[in-house]
Amino acid sequence: MPEFAIIFAGFAVGLIVGLTGVGGGSLMTPILIFFFGIKPYLAVGTDLLFAAVTKAGGTLSLARQRLVPWRVVGQLCAGSIPAALLTLTVLHRVGPANPQVQSVMTHTLGIALLLTAAAMLYKATRGKQLPRSLPEGQLQDATRARHWSLPVLFGAVIGTLVTLTSVGAGAIGVSVLLLLFPLLPLPRIVAADIAYAVPLTLVAGLGHASLGSVDWNLLVQLLAGSLPGIWLGTRLMRHTPERLVRSLLSLLLAYAGTKLIAF
Repeated sequence: MPEFAIIFAGFAVGLIVGLTGVGGGSLMTPILIFFFGIKPYLAVGTDLLFAAVTKAGGTLSLARQRLVPWRVVGQLCAGSIPAALLTLTVLHRVGPANPQVQSVMTHTLGIALLLTAAAMLYKATRGKQLPRSLPEGQLQDATRARHWSLPVLFGAVIGTLVTLTSVGAGAIGVSVLLLLFPLLPLPRIVAADIAYAVPLTLVAGLGHASLGSVDWNLLVQLLAGSLPGIWLGTRLMRHTPERLVRSLLSLLLAYAGTKLIAF
C-alpha cells in the first residue's frame, strides 16, 4: 500500500480529532478496512496502540491544566481493564484471525459507529447545557456518580467494546459520562474520557500485539501523519463551525457503520 496514502490518512484523522475531539478509532479503523483493505483484526490492534499514543499526549496536557478528575478515571479503569483482559483471553483462545471472530468484530464495529454517530449529536446538544467550571468545593460532590457501581459497570462495557473494535472511548464515553456525572463540567468530562482511555487502549493494544494483531510499520506511518494533524487541528478549532463539522461526521460514521454491519 502507498506509504504516502497511509501518512495522509493519519494526518486527515489527526486533523479531525484536533478540530472536534472525536475519537480517532471511530474514523481510523473504518478507513483502514475500507480504503486500504486491512484485515479487521489488524486494523483494530494497530489502531488501539495508535490511540494510546495520541491520547497520552492529550492526557499530559489536561493533567498540567489540572482538569483530569482522577477519581472518575480510577472508577472507570476498575471496570475497563479487567474487561479488556478477559476479552483478550477469549481472543487468545479462539484466535483473532478466525473468520467468525472477524465477523463479530466487523458487526460490533458497525454497531459502535452507529452509537458514536448518535452520541455525537447528543453531545452537541446536551454539552451546551453544562457549566464550564465549578467552585473547588463543589468538585468533590460532582465526581460522585449516582451509584458507585455504575462507572465500574460502564467501564466494563466500554473495555469490552474497545478491545473488540477500538471504538467506544470517544463520543460514546462522553455521552454516558454526562449521564453518570451530571454536575461535572464538560471540560472535566472530556478530560476523564481521554485519561482513562490511555491505560485501556495500551493494555488492549499490547494484548493484540501479543496475538500478532498489530502492523508496526503501519502504526509508525499513521503516527507520522496524525501528530502534525492534531497539532494543526487544535489551532484551527476556534475558526471552524463545530456543529456543522460534527453533523457531517455523524452522517459519515452512520454510513460507515451501516456498511460494516452489511460487510
